[in-house]
Amino acid sequence: MGKLSILSELWDFLKVRKKWWLLPIIIFLVLLGGLIILTQGSALAPFIYAIF
Repeated sequence: MGKLSILSELWDFLKVRKKWWLLPIIIFLVLLGGLIILTQGSALAPFIYAIF
């Protein structure tokens, strides 16, 4: 219930405050975090770290 609550509060914040410009930033950060977690121990890690 905790994670779902955070997502619903974030959605309500974006909707009420009209901060739609934050949505692409949040999506990008989530995708980047997922990419780093998934490739942490794989052979792709050196290539991803070379990008940044």
